[in-house]
Amino acid sequence: MSADVAIVGGRVVTGLGEELDGGTVLVAGGRIEAVGVGIAVPDGARVIDATGCWVLPGLIDPHSHIGVHEEANGPAGFDGSEVSSPVTAGVRAIDAINIEDMAFADALAGGITAVVVKPGSGNPIGGQSVAIKTAGGRSVDEQVIRAALGMKSALGENPKQAYGERKQLPSTRLGIALVIRQALLDARDYAERRDRARAEGTPFAVDLGKQALTEALDGALSWEQHAHRHDDIATALRIAEEFGLRLVLNHGTEAHKLADVLAERDVPVIFGPILSSRSKVEVREADPANLATLAAAGVRVALTTDHPVVPIGLLALQGAVAVRAGLPRETAIAAMTSAAADIAGIGDRVGALEVGRDADVVLWTGDPLDVASTVREVLIDGRTLYTAKKENL
Repeated sequence: MSADVAIVGGRVVTGLGEELDGGTVLVAGGRIEAVGVGIAVPDGARVIDATGCWVLPGLIDPHSHIGVHEEANGPAGFDGSEVSSPVTAGVRAIDAINIEDMAFADALAGGITAVVVKPGSGNPIGGQSVAIKTAGGRSVDEQVIRAALGMKSALGENPKQAYGERKQLPSTRLGIALVIRQALLDARDYAERRDRARAEGTPFAVDLGKQALTEALDGALSWEQHAHRHDDIATALRIAEEFGLRLVLNHGTEAHKLADVLAERDVPVIFGPILSSRSKVEVREADPANLATLAAAGVRVALTTDHPVVPIGLLALQGAVAVRAGLPRETAIAAMTSAAADIAGIGDRVGALEVGRDADVVLWTGDPLDVASTVREVLIDGRTLYTAKKENL
């Protein structure tokens, strides 16, 4: 066995429910090569002494706007929602991400090594999300985990406000559902005409928006549904069933009211943010205890900061608040690591200290769910990309 890096002596928390005192993590070629207790350190490996530290997989925020809603840059850095049209399925978040957004440094300091960046919620259908590492590349392309994960869609107050102020469709929840259904029907018709043209060898004009929606209809893209209120969640379930969409519920403030339905249909919930105020009517019932109710019902859950709504570096703090509200500790860890990765569709790469996955590893000074713990060191793809200043330890 060979290794580039050996992290030794720490409390290893795999993200899959296993915790090992005095564990070792071996890294080779940017991937996890071995995890366990009593593993010999190969000659030539760079040894990181993690004695007294907790060693975890890098945390994951599966719903953020980092890099497209830039910190301290005002309107010049707001590129999340292309609200010139209610349906902008063809736009891609990757095309607006600035990896020099200072929030990426905050993410590293908070132990976050991967994020899913999504278009905003101004449109009924807002565009395609992307999963990226939080550091390591010269451009966003060098940090991509998966370039096209899901199709962002929004129900409720945000699109109502965006288009209601213009007195155009959609101005109501009725109109939002109509716009979404019509777009999906148009995409279905587009797919039939495209496939017929291909079979006949005749020319066919590609429509990037409809093409992307066909991928959601085929299940290649998840349907990432922004919804807070239980009636909007019911609409999301209705539309997903009508069109066979692979639904992932985002926010889910009142999802606990339909927890049994979500569990039965295996619809996961990316819950939160839970450190923000009740800033609008549809989040009036916001309560971190709702997340515990969802998990107890068997719903797969992940946590989100919805950055910049809550600063991205506070993801672990949200986990601590969720535990205080009744979420089991192991579930909270998974909601920021393995479960978050699986729900996002990147579990084959990140989310756990497991052989074969990317070597995204974080050394904490203590239990990350202890608010006094801080990040000592962050490795992404086996490279140390963040080391805390001594005065911060």
